Amino acid sequence: MIIAAPANAELADISNVLVYSAMAVYVLAFVAHIAEWLFGSRSKVARTAAALTPEKAPKKAAQGATRGGGGTAVLDRPKVVTRSAGGSRADVPDGPGAAGEDEQGDMYGRIAVALTLLAFLVHAGGVLSRALSVQRVPWANMYEFSTTFSMVVVGAYLAFLAAKKNVRWIGLPLVTTVLLDLGLATTVFYAESDQLPPALDSYWLVIHVSLAIVCGALFYLGAVGSVLYLFRDRYEAKLEGGAKPGRFATSVLERLPSAASLDKFAYRINAAVFPFWTFTIVAGAIWAESAWGRYWGWDAKEVWSFITWAAYACYLHARATVGWKGRRAAYLALFAFCCFLFNYYGVNIFVNSLHSYAGV
Repeated sequence: MIIAAPANAELADISNVLVYSAMAVYVLAFVAHIAEWLFGSRSKVARTAAALTPEKAPKKAAQGATRGGGGTAVLDRPKVVTRSAGGSRADVPDGPGAAGEDEQGDMYGRIAVALTLLAFLVHAGGVLSRALSVQRVPWANMYEFSTTFSMVVVGAYLAFLAAKKNVRWIGLPLVTTVLLDLGLATTVFYAESDQLPPALDSYWLVIHVSLAIVCGALFYLGAVGSVLYLFRDRYEAKLEGGAKPGRFATSVLERLPSAASLDKFAYRINAAVFPFWTFTIVAGAIWAESAWGRYWGWDAKEVWSFITWAAYACYLHARATVGWKGRRAAYLALFAFCCFLFNYYGVNIFVNSLHSYAGV
Protein backbone atom coordinates (compact mmCIF):
# COMPACT_ATOMS: atom_id res chain seq x y z
CA MET A 1 0.00 0.00 0.00
CA ILE A 2 1.37 3.43 -0.98
CA ILE A 3 1.40 5.86 1.93
CA ALA A 4 -0.14 9.22 1.06
CA ALA A 5 1.79 12.37 1.81
CA PRO A 6 0.78 16.00 1.44
CA ALA A 7 1.74 17.52 -1.90
CA ASN A 8 4.78 19.76 -1.87
CA ALA A 9 3.63 22.88 -3.74
CA GLU A 10 7.16 24.22 -4.17
CA LEU A 11 8.38 21.06 -5.90
CA ALA A 12 5.22 21.00 -8.02
CA ASP A 13 5.95 24.56 -9.18
CA ILE A 14 9.55 23.60 -9.97
CA SER A 15 8.23 20.70 -12.03
CA ASN A 16 6.01 23.03 -14.05
CA VAL A 17 8.91 25.40 -14.73
CA LEU A 18 11.13 22.53 -15.85
CA VAL A 19 8.49 21.14 -18.19
CA TYR A 20 7.99 24.55 -19.82
CA SER A 21 11.78 24.97 -20.04
CA ALA A 22 12.08 21.58 -21.72
CA MET A 23 9.47 22.65 -24.27
CA ALA A 24 11.53 25.75 -25.06
CA VAL A 25 14.64 23.64 -25.67
CA TYR A 26 12.65 21.17 -27.78
CA VAL A 27 11.61 24.12 -29.95
CA LEU A 28 15.28 24.96 -30.49
CA ALA A 29 15.96 21.31 -31.35
CA PHE A 30 13.06 21.44 -33.82
CA VAL A 31 14.59 24.49 -35.53
CA ALA A 32 17.99 22.78 -35.67
CA HIS A 33 16.45 19.66 -37.26
CA ILE A 34 14.71 21.84 -39.85
CA ALA A 35 18.05 23.50 -40.62
CA GLU A 36 19.64 20.06 -40.93
CA TRP A 37 17.14 19.02 -43.59
CA LEU A 38 17.13 22.39 -45.40
CA PHE A 39 20.85 23.09 -45.53
CA GLY A 40 22.15 19.57 -45.97
CA SER A 41 23.71 19.14 -49.39
CA ARG A 42 21.20 18.48 -52.20
CA SER A 43 23.92 17.16 -54.49
CA LYS A 44 24.83 14.04 -52.52
CA VAL A 45 21.51 12.26 -52.29
CA ALA A 46 20.97 10.56 -55.66
CA ARG A 47 21.78 6.94 -54.83
CA THR A 48 18.24 5.57 -55.04
CA ALA A 49 17.81 6.66 -58.65
CA ALA A 50 21.20 5.09 -59.41
CA ALA A 51 20.15 1.78 -57.91
CA LEU A 52 16.91 1.72 -59.90
CA THR A 53 18.45 2.92 -63.18
CA PRO A 54 20.52 0.07 -64.72
CA GLU A 55 22.80 2.16 -66.92
CA LYS A 56 23.85 4.41 -64.03
CA ALA A 57 24.14 1.82 -61.29
CA PRO A 58 27.89 1.03 -61.57
CA LYS A 59 28.96 4.66 -61.51
CA LYS A 60 26.72 5.68 -58.64
CA ALA A 61 27.59 2.54 -56.69
CA ALA A 62 31.25 3.44 -56.88
CA GLN A 63 30.52 6.96 -55.68
CA GLY A 64 28.47 5.60 -52.77
CA ALA A 65 31.32 3.24 -51.83
CA THR A 66 33.93 6.04 -51.74
CA ARG A 67 31.86 8.45 -49.67
CA GLY A 68 31.96 6.21 -46.61
CA GLY A 69 30.62 7.28 -43.22
CA GLY A 70 27.72 9.49 -42.22
CA GLY A 71 24.93 7.17 -43.32
CA THR A 72 21.76 6.64 -41.37
CA ALA A 73 20.87 3.03 -41.92
CA VAL A 74 18.25 1.55 -39.65
CA LEU A 75 19.90 -0.65 -37.00
CA ASP A 76 22.63 -1.53 -39.53
CA ARG A 77 25.37 0.16 -41.52
CA PRO A 78 24.39 1.77 -44.84
CA LYS A 79 24.15 -0.67 -47.72
CA VAL A 80 26.34 -0.15 -50.77
CA VAL A 81 24.99 -0.91 -54.23
CA THR A 82 27.10 -3.57 -55.93
CA ARG A 83 24.81 -4.57 -58.77
CA SER A 84 25.94 -3.79 -62.27
CA ALA A 85 22.70 -4.53 -64.03
CA GLY A 86 18.98 -3.92 -63.65
CA GLY A 87 18.10 -2.28 -60.37
CA SER A 88 15.90 -3.98 -57.79
CA ARG A 89 13.93 -2.60 -54.87
CA ALA A 90 15.85 -5.01 -52.64
CA ASP A 91 19.13 -3.38 -53.70
CA VAL A 92 18.18 0.22 -52.93
CA PRO A 93 20.74 1.71 -50.54
CA ASP A 94 19.87 3.60 -47.40
CA GLY A 95 19.90 7.35 -47.81
CA PRO A 96 22.70 9.36 -46.20
CA GLY A 97 20.39 10.92 -43.62
CA ALA A 98 19.09 14.42 -43.10
CA ALA A 99 22.56 15.93 -43.26
CA GLY A 100 23.11 14.72 -46.80
CA GLU A 101 26.61 13.62 -45.76
CA ASP A 102 27.92 17.17 -45.91
CA GLU A 103 29.70 19.06 -43.17
CA GLN A 104 27.19 21.88 -42.75
CA GLY A 105 24.14 19.63 -42.56
CA ASP A 106 25.90 17.29 -40.16
CA MET A 107 26.76 20.23 -37.90
CA TYR A 108 23.09 21.21 -37.64
CA GLY A 109 22.20 17.60 -37.01
CA ARG A 110 24.67 17.32 -34.13
CA ILE A 111 23.33 20.54 -32.66
CA ALA A 112 19.79 19.16 -32.91
CA VAL A 113 20.76 15.96 -31.10
CA ALA A 114 22.62 17.91 -28.41
CA LEU A 115 19.60 20.15 -27.85
CA THR A 116 17.31 17.11 -27.75
CA LEU A 117 19.53 15.58 -25.08
CA LEU A 118 19.49 18.81 -23.06
CA ALA A 119 15.69 19.04 -23.38
CA PHE A 120 15.40 15.41 -22.27
CA LEU A 121 17.45 16.07 -19.13
CA VAL A 122 15.35 19.13 -18.23
CA HIS A 123 12.20 17.17 -19.06
CA ALA A 124 13.31 14.30 -16.81
CA GLY A 125 13.94 16.81 -14.04
CA GLY A 126 10.36 18.05 -14.40
CA VAL A 127 8.96 14.51 -14.20
CA LEU A 128 11.16 13.65 -11.21
CA SER A 129 10.26 16.79 -9.26
CA ARG A 130 6.57 16.09 -9.94
CA ALA A 131 7.05 12.63 -8.42
CA LEU A 132 8.89 14.03 -5.42
CA SER A 133 6.17 16.60 -4.83
CA VAL A 134 3.74 13.82 -3.89
CA GLN A 135 6.22 10.99 -3.17
CA ARG A 136 4.77 8.60 -5.73
CA VAL A 137 5.23 7.60 -9.34
CA PRO A 138 4.30 10.45 -11.74
CA TRP A 139 1.60 8.88 -13.89
CA ALA A 140 -1.67 8.98 -11.96
CA ASN A 141 -3.51 11.28 -14.43
CA MET A 142 -3.34 12.27 -18.08
CA TYR A 143 -1.03 15.22 -17.45
CA GLU A 144 1.50 13.07 -15.63
CA PHE A 145 1.11 10.17 -18.06
CA SER A 146 1.66 12.49 -21.05
CA THR A 147 4.76 14.16 -19.67
CA THR A 148 6.26 10.82 -18.65
CA PHE A 149 5.29 9.16 -21.93
CA SER A 150 6.96 11.84 -24.07
CA MET A 151 10.06 11.69 -21.85
CA VAL A 152 10.34 7.92 -22.40
CA VAL A 153 9.87 8.37 -26.17
CA VAL A 154 12.81 10.77 -26.31
CA GLY A 155 14.83 8.53 -23.99
CA ALA A 156 14.28 5.54 -26.30
CA TYR A 157 15.40 7.59 -29.32
CA LEU A 158 18.55 8.77 -27.52
CA ALA A 159 19.27 5.21 -26.37
CA PHE A 160 19.25 4.05 -30.01
CA LEU A 161 21.67 6.83 -30.88
CA ALA A 162 23.91 5.98 -27.93
CA ALA A 163 23.97 2.36 -29.08
CA LYS A 164 25.33 3.55 -32.45
CA LYS A 165 22.05 2.81 -34.22
CA ASN A 166 21.87 5.55 -36.82
CA VAL A 167 18.29 6.72 -36.45
CA ARG A 168 18.77 10.49 -36.52
CA TRP A 169 16.16 10.68 -39.28
CA ILE A 170 13.55 10.11 -36.55
CA GLY A 171 14.58 13.34 -34.81
CA LEU A 172 12.34 15.83 -36.62
CA PRO A 173 9.02 13.90 -36.38
CA LEU A 174 9.89 12.89 -32.82
CA VAL A 175 10.54 16.42 -31.55
CA THR A 176 7.43 17.66 -33.36
CA THR A 177 5.13 15.11 -31.73
CA VAL A 178 6.74 15.52 -28.32
CA LEU A 179 6.01 19.25 -28.49
CA LEU A 180 2.39 18.52 -29.43
CA ASP A 181 2.07 16.03 -26.58
CA LEU A 182 3.54 18.43 -24.02
CA GLY A 183 1.38 21.24 -25.40
CA LEU A 184 -1.74 19.16 -24.78
CA ALA A 185 -0.45 18.10 -21.37
CA THR A 186 0.16 21.63 -20.15
CA THR A 187 -3.04 23.12 -21.53
CA VAL A 188 -5.81 20.52 -21.82
CA PHE A 189 -4.68 17.80 -19.43
CA TYR A 190 -3.01 19.79 -16.68
CA ALA A 191 -3.90 18.69 -13.15
CA GLU A 192 -2.60 19.98 -9.84
CA SER A 193 -0.17 17.78 -7.95
CA ASP A 194 -2.32 15.60 -5.70
CA GLN A 195 -2.59 12.19 -4.09
CA LEU A 196 -3.80 9.01 -5.75
CA PRO A 197 -7.44 7.97 -6.12
CA PRO A 198 -8.06 4.90 -3.93
CA ALA A 199 -8.26 2.51 -6.91
CA LEU A 200 -4.74 3.51 -8.01
CA ASP A 201 -3.18 3.14 -4.57
CA SER A 202 -1.27 -0.05 -5.38
CA TYR A 203 2.22 -1.25 -6.30
CA TRP A 204 0.64 -2.48 -9.56
CA LEU A 205 0.56 1.18 -10.62
CA VAL A 206 4.35 0.99 -10.86
CA ILE A 207 4.38 -2.29 -12.78
CA HIS A 208 1.35 -2.04 -15.07
CA VAL A 209 1.44 1.63 -16.08
CA SER A 210 5.22 1.84 -16.45
CA LEU A 211 5.05 -1.10 -18.86
CA ALA A 212 2.25 0.61 -20.78
CA ILE A 213 4.33 3.78 -21.08
CA VAL A 214 7.46 1.98 -22.33
CA CYS A 215 5.47 -0.16 -24.78
CA GLY A 216 3.63 2.88 -26.11
CA ALA A 217 6.88 4.81 -26.57
CA LEU A 218 8.41 2.01 -28.62
CA PHE A 219 5.20 1.42 -30.58
CA TYR A 220 5.41 5.13 -31.44
CA LEU A 221 8.90 4.70 -32.92
CA GLY A 222 7.63 1.76 -34.95
CA ALA A 223 4.71 3.87 -36.18
CA VAL A 224 7.08 6.63 -37.30
CA GLY A 225 9.02 4.02 -39.25
CA SER A 226 5.79 2.80 -40.90
CA VAL A 227 4.66 6.32 -41.86
CA LEU A 228 8.01 7.19 -43.38
CA TYR A 229 8.07 3.82 -45.12
CA LEU A 230 4.84 4.67 -46.95
CA PHE A 231 6.32 7.91 -48.31
CA ARG A 232 9.66 6.37 -49.21
CA ASP A 233 8.04 3.32 -50.84
CA ARG A 234 5.89 5.51 -53.08
CA TYR A 235 8.97 7.52 -54.02
CA GLU A 236 10.92 4.39 -54.95
CA ALA A 237 7.94 3.04 -56.92
CA LYS A 238 7.83 6.25 -58.97
CA LEU A 239 11.53 5.97 -59.76
CA GLU A 240 11.16 2.32 -60.66
CA GLY A 241 8.30 3.18 -63.00
CA GLY A 242 10.39 5.80 -64.77
CA ALA A 243 8.64 8.83 -63.27
CA LYS A 244 10.55 11.84 -62.02
CA PRO A 245 9.46 12.94 -58.52
CA GLY A 246 9.49 16.61 -57.61
CA ARG A 247 12.61 18.33 -56.38
CA PHE A 248 11.34 18.68 -52.81
CA ALA A 249 10.35 15.00 -52.60
CA THR A 250 13.72 13.97 -53.96
CA SER A 251 15.63 16.21 -51.55
CA VAL A 252 13.77 14.92 -48.48
CA LEU A 253 12.94 11.29 -49.25
CA GLU A 254 16.32 10.50 -50.77
CA ARG A 255 17.89 11.10 -47.37
CA LEU A 256 15.72 8.50 -45.60
CA PRO A 257 16.70 4.84 -45.25
CA SER A 258 15.41 2.64 -48.04
CA ALA A 259 11.81 1.44 -47.91
CA ALA A 260 13.03 -2.09 -47.16
CA SER A 261 15.08 -0.83 -44.19
CA LEU A 262 12.17 1.22 -42.81
CA ASP A 263 9.85 -1.77 -43.15
CA LYS A 264 12.35 -3.94 -41.29
CA PHE A 265 12.83 -1.31 -38.58
CA ALA A 266 9.09 -1.06 -37.88
CA TYR A 267 8.71 -4.84 -37.82
CA ARG A 268 11.62 -5.37 -35.42
CA ILE A 269 10.33 -2.74 -33.02
CA ASN A 270 6.76 -4.04 -33.00
CA ALA A 271 7.82 -7.68 -32.72
CA ALA A 272 10.14 -6.93 -29.80
CA VAL A 273 7.54 -4.88 -27.90
CA PHE A 274 4.54 -7.18 -28.42
CA PRO A 275 5.40 -9.69 -25.64
CA PHE A 276 5.74 -6.81 -23.17
CA TRP A 277 2.37 -5.41 -24.23
CA THR A 278 0.92 -8.88 -23.61
CA PHE A 279 2.34 -8.87 -20.10
CA THR A 280 1.01 -5.32 -19.60
CA ILE A 281 -2.53 -6.59 -20.18
CA VAL A 282 -1.95 -9.59 -17.89
CA ALA A 283 -0.61 -7.29 -15.16
CA GLY A 284 -3.68 -5.07 -15.56
CA ALA A 285 -5.95 -8.08 -15.13
CA ILE A 286 -4.17 -9.08 -11.92
CA TRP A 287 -4.48 -5.51 -10.63
CA ALA A 288 -8.19 -5.46 -11.56
CA GLU A 289 -8.79 -8.60 -9.49
CA SER A 290 -7.05 -6.98 -6.53
CA ALA A 291 -8.91 -3.66 -6.86
CA TRP A 292 -12.37 -4.70 -8.13
CA GLY A 293 -12.60 -8.42 -7.41
CA ARG A 294 -12.54 -9.60 -11.06
CA TYR A 295 -9.83 -10.14 -13.65
CA TRP A 296 -11.82 -8.93 -16.64
CA GLY A 297 -15.00 -6.88 -16.78
CA TRP A 298 -15.11 -5.62 -20.38
CA ASP A 299 -14.46 -2.08 -19.22
CA ALA A 300 -13.67 0.28 -22.13
CA LYS A 301 -9.97 0.46 -21.27
CA GLU A 302 -9.76 -3.31 -21.06
CA VAL A 303 -11.57 -3.73 -24.37
CA TRP A 304 -9.36 -1.26 -26.23
CA SER A 305 -6.20 -2.70 -24.70
CA PHE A 306 -7.29 -6.06 -26.06
CA ILE A 307 -8.18 -4.56 -29.47
CA THR A 308 -4.70 -3.03 -29.61
CA TRP A 309 -3.18 -6.39 -28.69
CA ALA A 310 -5.27 -8.18 -31.34
CA ALA A 311 -4.30 -5.63 -34.03
CA TYR A 312 -0.58 -6.04 -33.36
CA ALA A 313 -1.06 -9.83 -33.17
CA CYS A 314 -2.70 -9.75 -36.61
CA TYR A 315 0.17 -7.64 -37.94
CA LEU A 316 2.82 -10.06 -36.66
CA HIS A 317 0.81 -13.12 -37.72
CA ALA A 318 0.30 -11.75 -41.23
CA ARG A 319 4.01 -11.13 -41.63
CA ALA A 320 5.03 -14.50 -40.19
CA THR A 321 2.53 -16.77 -41.95
CA VAL A 322 1.40 -15.18 -45.20
CA GLY A 323 4.47 -13.07 -45.76
CA TRP A 324 2.85 -9.67 -45.57
CA LYS A 325 5.39 -6.93 -46.03
CA GLY A 326 5.33 -3.45 -47.39
CA ARG A 327 2.27 -1.25 -47.60
CA ARG A 328 -0.34 -3.72 -46.33
CA ALA A 329 1.74 -4.49 -43.26
CA ALA A 330 2.43 -0.77 -42.69
CA TYR A 331 -1.29 0.08 -42.84
CA LEU A 332 -2.07 -2.68 -40.34
CA ALA A 333 0.70 -1.52 -38.00
CA LEU A 334 -0.60 2.06 -38.15
CA PHE A 335 -4.15 0.85 -37.45
CA ALA A 336 -2.82 -0.95 -34.37
CA PHE A 337 -1.03 2.19 -33.18
CA CYS A 338 -4.21 4.24 -33.73
CA CYS A 339 -5.98 1.75 -31.44
CA PHE A 340 -3.30 2.43 -28.83
CA LEU A 341 -3.80 6.18 -29.22
CA PHE A 342 -7.55 5.89 -28.80
CA ASN A 343 -6.96 3.79 -25.70
CA TYR A 344 -4.60 6.52 -24.48
CA TYR A 345 -6.70 9.60 -25.29
CA GLY A 346 -10.22 8.60 -26.25
CA VAL A 347 -11.13 6.22 -23.45
CA ASN A 348 -9.76 8.48 -20.72
CA ILE A 349 -11.49 11.60 -22.03
CA PHE A 350 -14.66 10.57 -23.84
CA VAL A 351 -15.72 7.23 -22.34
CA ASN A 352 -17.24 6.59 -18.95
CA SER A 353 -14.81 4.01 -17.65
CA LEU A 354 -13.39 2.69 -14.41
CA HIS A 355 -10.04 3.68 -15.89
CA SER A 356 -10.98 7.30 -16.59
CA TYR A 357 -8.36 9.10 -14.54
CA ALA A 358 -7.72 11.90 -17.02
CA GLY A 359 -7.95 14.58 -14.35
CA VAL A 360 -9.49 17.03 -16.85
